[in-house]
Amino acid sequence: MNDPQWQLVDDFLTERLAPADAALKATLEANATAGLPAIDVSPLLGKLLHVLVKAVGARSILEIGTLGGYSTIWLARALPAGGKVTTLESDPDHAIVAKANLTRAGLYHLVDLRLAPAAETLAELKAQACPPFDFIFIDADKPSYPEYLTWCLQLSRPGTVIVADNVVRAGKIVDASSSEPDVQGIRRFLDMLAAEPRLSTSALQTVGKKGYDGVAIAVVLR
Repeated sequence: MNDPQWQLVDDFLTERLAPADAALKATLEANATAGLPAIDVSPLLGKLLHVLVKAVGARSILEIGTLGGYSTIWLARALPAGGKVTTLESDPDHAIVAKANLTRAGLYHLVDLRLAPAAETLAELKAQACPPFDFIFIDADKPSYPEYLTWCLQLSRPGTVIVADNVVRAGKIVDASSSEPDVQGIRRFLDMLAAEPRLSTSALQTVGKKGYDGVAIAVVLR
């Protein structure tokens, strides 16, 4: 599902508000050359993450799903002095590409790239009494979103902002009978957000070059 007008508006806004620089362009090119799936966040969503991190003054960021590090660059660039992004990736080939991209961008020293299934790393962070994160971005395998949210609540504090990508699935989330694991995972995730008294949450539908989807944004209350 895509509309040429969405792409024109996307280009118009991106050129003005989230223009690509050499590091961002090189990252997308390296991802494509390495055969990574073309599922990076859009430039405008990357800039939105950047703005949100700046707005809440986040010093400690958790990213679930690194891919080639494109979104990690947007997050790391928003950090204040002494800040850190902990990013989780389960695919070793993706992690190699991400490390190279982050190094080229001059940001790898700000990033703790953990290679393992995300659920395992999240459990380790909790077991290690990791300090709570200020900002969390979830953009990984959709069936696991509910599990990731459970861990995120244990690794957060009042005021932590949690953003989750791909929560509309081209409108498929309204179909309770869908057999797609991604759709059912997102439906469970949204039900958890709605029922969780520790969170205040909203969601936005998005359109653009990447089609029709959406993001959920929550803040931890207690």
